[in-house]
Amino acid sequence: MSKELPKGWVWATVEDLLAEKIVNGRSVPTREGGFPVLKLNAIKNGYIDPSVAKEGSWSESEAEPYILRSGDFLLSRGNGTLSLVGRGGLVLEERKVAFPDTMMRIRINSGLVDEKYFCLIWNGPLVRREIESSARTTAGIYKVNQEILRNITIPLPPLAEQVRIVSALETELSRLDAALRQIYRSLGSVEKFVKSVRRHVLEVDSEGKLGKLGDLLVGIEAGKSFACEARPAREDEWGIIKVSAMTWGEFREGENKALISGRDFDSRYEINSGDILVSRANTREYVGAPVLVGEVRSKLLLSDKSLRLIPGEGVDRDWLIQLLSSPQVREQISDRATGTKDSMRNISQKSLMDIEVRIPESGRQRELALRVQESLRDVSRLRSALLLTRKRADHLRQALLTAAFTGKLIPQDPADEPAAALLERSRSERASAPIPKRARRSTIKTSARLASAADVRAPEDSQPVHAGEQTALEF
Repeated sequence: MSKELPKGWVWATVEDLLAEKIVNGRSVPTREGGFPVLKLNAIKNGYIDPSVAKEGSWSESEAEPYILRSGDFLLSRGNGTLSLVGRGGLVLEERKVAFPDTMMRIRINSGLVDEKYFCLIWNGPLVRREIESSARTTAGIYKVNQEILRNITIPLPPLAEQVRIVSALETELSRLDAALRQIYRSLGSVEKFVKSVRRHVLEVDSEGKLGKLGDLLVGIEAGKSFACEARPAREDEWGIIKVSAMTWGEFREGENKALISGRDFDSRYEINSGDILVSRANTREYVGAPVLVGEVRSKLLLSDKSLRLIPGEGVDRDWLIQLLSSPQVREQISDRATGTKDSMRNISQKSLMDIEVRIPESGRQRELALRVQESLRDVSRLRSALLLTRKRADHLRQALLTAAFTGKLIPQDPADEPAAALLERSRSERASAPIPKRARRSTIKTSARLASAADVRAPEDSQPVHAGEQTALEF
């Protein structure tokens, strides 16, 4: 984005816009019956969903400094995916829920910046580029800190223009969201049709003896855990595939991490064209998801969360992939997967081997695979068209946000008070304000104990925000 701004606009840092200091959440062990604390996935598409919470070990008095207040902006401090670190959402209602150490809170000066404007620009392309270029990595986790956040710069229009920009964006983005919802409904119908075809061909019409998946395999090879860098491997480097390489029904070789230079590894774990891979660990929906590797670059290795299935002699690979993707097999894998968290379930080699299947003759396997492929050929083209439309919609969203934050979405009004005047007045007020005295630590602890002992009743919760009222912030 050009550094030139429209008349009346000014560049401002997040530090300039703060009403209070940025606050890090605190670590909260879980405890049955404790004060509710947000989970990280409570950060939705531009807003905070207070219902996505767990019971923590805090009392209400201990949680008080971290309880949600309408207009607060919460963001993720760290994530294993670069595009998600620093993502934030606006608190739309006061709720008796606290935020944990995985989040930070920003409270902005409403006399300088509109809350919704801040939320929209924060998750838009300009701020995302700054966050992604400044985020630091530790053991594969991308992190941001307060110093990074305070120094992020955003284009600041006059306050009245910010309100008009938000109004225009809400209108355009709500239309785009409506179109995207239709795309997702269509994609859902496609997936139902695919399941129906596989169920009919591979389960209803299939003939053969009952057996187990292990009867079709010579064996299963497990990958290894390797020390990696956070970035993808270059073509001349060895890379380790991530779980996401096997999640979406096709092998994605770009989903990998570079092996640290000089580290020992076993080249027998290299991935080859024709390999059948499944994810050993993933969400309940995707654990055990199979992919057939097509043409693939060299120097990619199996990870400890991936398994390579080695079919026995006479087993048709295309049929085996369709069988592994069939509803009956997928349901068995999901049921056999273990783990206390839905976000990471595991399937053992033995559990995979014990999956019950119907095994037709070798020639019949090829016939069934061709029937499924033929039935899905047209629907595959439809899915590709829908995915392309979704990608174009995403590009349109970015174009709308870029236009809005460069002054090209709506006309300027020369009667608006310039943002520079607002910013200068805010700085003067801040400089002349008395410095608050810090309470002694012992006083803070005593106050917390007293507040905890007094049976403080929480006010009635506000009514929840309806989905339609959230749409304008979903981007």
